[in-house]
Amino acid sequence: MIRRVCVVGAGSIGSLFAGHLARVADVGVLTRRAEHAQALEREGLRVSGRSELVRKVRASTDPRELGAPELVIMACKGVDLEAAAAGLEGAFSGATVVTVQNGLGAEEIMRAHGDWPLISGVTFMSGTKHSDTHVEYILDTATWLGPYDAPMETVREAAALIASSGLRAEAFDDLRPAQWAKLIFNATVNAVAALTGLPHDVHYAEGALGELVRELADEGKAVAAAAGVELREDPWEMNVHATKRGAAHYPSMLEDVEAHRPTEIELITGALVREAGRHGVDVPRHAALYALVRGKEASYR
Repeated sequence: MIRRVCVVGAGSIGSLFAGHLARVADVGVLTRRAEHAQALEREGLRVSGRSELVRKVRASTDPRELGAPELVIMACKGVDLEAAAAGLEGAFSGATVVTVQNGLGAEEIMRAHGDWPLISGVTFMSGTKHSDTHVEYILDTATWLGPYDAPMETVREAAALIASSGLRAEAFDDLRPAQWAKLIFNATVNAVAALTGLPHDVHYAEGALGELVRELADEGKAVAAAAGVELREDPWEMNVHATKRGAAHYPSMLEDVEAHRPTEIELITGALVREAGRHGVDVPRHAALYALVRGKEASYR
């Protein structure tokens, strides 16, 4: 069994992984800021909402201070992954690395900086970070794992560990059907949220905006079909289901735009548009959203 875990990135998703996994494993957290690491060392990590827990974790800005983990979960945002991967060069030589970034291309970024066995991950859970040491668990949906080049046995072990911590997780022989379903969902919902300022709510499933969201989902499904990927779930149905959960969810790209931060548009909508180009599929709506979000970023840089 996996006993030692390092979570890279302590935003809402990283904090949810670290807090829950600290129930069943020795957990270290690699942070960007020294004061963040110091707060975690001093106060521990609190999770509220769907779970209620406080757990001690080790934390540092230096991977050499976090021992020799068997499993490393890259939970930073896609825009921070290149820097995080570069910071791990030469470290954690005995570990298997899991990527859970939105979009496509995270595994290639990791591989450029090390030869760790890689597990591809897609996570649907979400949370709200209230402080460096407190995250609220909002959506208790699953994390899906599949082999990039790690053995399937290791994928199953990682999924079992996550599930034993109180989070939901499943292992798949081929993650692409799930990965692409979430790619299309995110490329649609995140970009629309970033441009409209609307949280993910009933507007995305009704009226003129709902029709646009359906058309965006259809464009994405056409790209997946051309790429030979049979989607695990219909992105439009995923969208409709999510809008019926009650409380509106704030997509990460909307939060980034409101905070005037770089977004994950390149790994999400950019990746879908590039895949469409490779397979000769016309995606004018997604191409327009991609250009508009990049323009939005330029307006506050």
